Amino acid sequence: MKIKELPLSERPYEKLEMYGETSLSNAELLAIIIKTGTKEESSVAIAQKILNLNKNTNTKDLRFLQEISLEEFMQVKGIGKVKALQLKAICELTKRISRPIDIKKNIIKTPKDVANLLMPELKYEKREIAKVIILNTKNVILRIVNISLGGSNFACIEPKDVLTEAIKIQAPKIILVHNHPSGDATPSKSDYNVTDRVYDAAQLLGIELLDHIVLGDGEYESLLRKK
Repeated sequence: MKIKELPLSERPYEKLEMYGETSLSNAELLAIIIKTGTKEESSVAIAQKILNLNKNTNTKDLRFLQEISLEEFMQVKGIGKVKALQLKAICELTKRISRPIDIKKNIIKTPKDVANLLMPELKYEKREIAKVIILNTKNVILRIVNISLGGSNFACIEPKDVLTEAIKIQAPKIILVHNHPSGDATPSKSDYNVTDRVYDAAQLLGIELLDHIVLGDGEYESLLRKK
């Protein structure tokens, strides 16, 4: 059935206007982004095909859309290059919206503060990414620096890379952070070894390593607090 054949109260645009965005299904929200269907299928039907790209059928989590490539979107009949680009843009916007407005005003007091700050970004990643949070004496964030981009199960973290930016701006404190793409935040033996190496190197330079935090999907672990 085409959209125009539906009752007004069931058409995505009209339904959103009348009842609000929370009343729409995932397919209906996607249909508004897609805008038009084909001669054979409505935009809602095409949207449902996109949702069917989710390989994990046990969950309705929409984060899988972040991993869909342009080419995969375009394999769905009714999705051309422009619509695929629009979908990718929307996915990126949702990631950016979840980030803090001004990280430099954030004060880090606990590992949970770090998790709240970076988990919305890193839990979507399929590769290990290591970052260093650089702090002043009052634990206010000065900057966050990417220091390593690894594979699906490891990131190469060297003490000199962790400390370089802190040395440049003469910062007194740092926190090392990296994600586990598996979603399991349990630290590995390698994670502990890296922590020890960075801790020792930082001490020699008069920089305090406050913590090394591993982020998973909705969970996190503090390595220094476990010691």
